[in-house]
Amino acid sequence: MRLAPCRSPIAIATMAVAMAVMAMTLIAVSAVASFAAPAANVACSYEPQGDGRVDAVVDGRTLRLDDGREIRLAGIEIPPGQDGSALAARVMGRSVSLLGPDDTPDRYGRQSAIVEADGAATSVQADLLRQGLALFSGLVADRPCATELAAAEAEARKARRGTWNSDSAIKNAERPGDISTLVGQFVVIEGKVLSVRQAGATIYVNFGRRWTESFAATISRRMIAALEASGLAPKSLENRRVRVRGWVELRGGPRIDVLQPGQVELAGE
Repeated sequence: MRLAPCRSPIAIATMAVAMAVMAMTLIAVSAVASFAAPAANVACSYEPQGDGRVDAVVDGRTLRLDDGREIRLAGIEIPPGQDGSALAARVMGRSVSLLGPDDTPDRYGRQSAIVEADGAATSVQADLLRQGLALFSGLVADRPCATELAAAEAEARKARRGTWNSDSAIKNAERPGDISTLVGQFVVIEGKVLSVRQAGATIYVNFGRRWTESFAATISRRMIAALEASGLAPKSLENRRVRVRGWVELRGGPRIDVLQPGQVELAGE
């Protein structure tokens, strides 16, 4: 009978380490693969709100289904001067599925939803954002969905695609006079936060020293918990470069009301 060759304790230990390294490598490769190739349409956790076939495109972010429903693409805004051609190219005549918190129409009779075209890997919104053909509104309550849309816009911004190919796509918070001319428009603004102050139930994120002229983002006290949960406690924004998005109003200086955490992000971090 042949006996198995005797191995020294050092050899056995060396083999054990090698096997452990191989196992860890396989686990790491598997993890990377799972992040690099996620399953389609899993980022948004909104509930299904019906489906249909696109019969017409009304404008850059509104479509009409063959049953007469008008669908407003949630989570995005369209840059000025852009027509509905980009949206039509992606959805016209195709079957679509709708996702959202509810299907209650707005005062204009439009249903707001995340739209997924049949056979597409991502939502229509994410596709438009990734090509620089739309701006992320930040007004998405579902965190996984907001994260997906923000990442799609960030990809386009980094690659300077579409609207991000212009240096004027992001407005300078240090030039409030320029921002004041954009009242009623959706704008992305970036600058250094000089102070964060609370007055009554409102928190002011100040990008300048003169409140009657400077740009500020205003945050309701009710929003603090949501911002803190997203890692953006208002006070932590002081002395950091911050990007804010929303509709410009004029109250003293130009203002943007922050209604969802997705409207605020740290710039360059």
